[in-house]
Amino acid sequence: MDETATADAAPGGTAPAGSAADPVVAGEGVRKEYGDVVALDGVDLDVAAGEVFGLIGPNGAGKTTLVRALTGTTEAAGDLRVFGAPPTAVEPSRIGLLPQSFDPPARLTARELVDYYGGLYDEARDTEAVLDDVGMADDADAWYETLSGGQQRRTCVATAVVNDPDLLFLDEPTTGIDPAGRRAIHRLIERLAAGGTTVFLTSHAMDEVERLADRVALLRDGRVVASGAPDRLVAQHGGAPRLDADTAAATTEETVERVATGVRERLGDGPTVEATDGGLRVRGVRPEAIGDAVDALDAAGVAFDSLSWSEPSLEDVYLRLTGEEYARRGGERAAAEAVADGGDR
Repeated sequence: MDETATADAAPGGTAPAGSAADPVVAGEGVRKEYGDVVALDGVDLDVAAGEVFGLIGPNGAGKTTLVRALTGTTEAAGDLRVFGAPPTAVEPSRIGLLPQSFDPPARLTARELVDYYGGLYDEARDTEAVLDDVGMADDADAWYETLSGGQQRRTCVATAVVNDPDLLFLDEPTTGIDPAGRRAIHRLIERLAAGGTTVFLTSHAMDEVERLADRVALLRDGRVVASGAPDRLVAQHGGAPRLDADTAAATTEETVERVATGVRERLGDGPTVEATDGGLRVRGVRPEAIGDAVDALDAAGVAFDSLSWSEPSLEDVYLRLTGEEYARRGGERAAAEAVADGGDR
């Protein structure tokens, strides 16, 4: 897949109307190579003050490398600016960072860990307030090694925000966290952004990015191939709404054709019918036309156990714009980034 899609005027997107003239994070022509493998291949982006910016893409696409370049922990070619200065020149207290892999001392309690990281700064938030923000107030005195994976991740989020950063990088912040814990982290991110903190969010949870991000950039093979507000990306690249029928019997080509004929008679040539692993899918069905699609199934003699209707989402955009081409090309890059990052990407 060679298409490059954008919902904004510039390759990396433009700041929302009314935002500060100078972006908090800016990159132009960012490039990073690991030997013969190009991890970042001319990335352009900008992030406005108080914005939640989502970075998505397959494993090995270059996301972690880009975050490391923006936080000054790895060198990269091109023009990189954070608060108008090179990343290595930024006052560390202005930055909060939660990497994808973070292993703090295991024999400290959650409270002691937040105290420790808060003590690295001249001014830090109150430990108890931070623990409450991430839902760890009741387990603050448990050793880190005895906490569940989700509790550990929430504690790590707490250590990243204890300095009350102006710019917060979060790499997979809710991995392993239960729904209640995820909700607490989401509320925290929303409060921080509302208070003026700029949040750079990397996640494989498309629902999370779609809910939280003001804008999204999709990285594939080291390039930004789509960017813009989530709803605009979905409208442009997410495809049509769909009606899925879980059928009692296996779907044959003849069944698909019978249903397709009935759908065309009732809904015109717009909707399409296809077989799925569990039954049938009718694409392009608006809510008001669901009854007509069901009539087409009945007329074709299709018995179904359940029906579900859904609109396209950011996940559909992700799958469409990454596709199978990345699987053919990405293995080498993923392995290179794993070596460069010191572990499995």
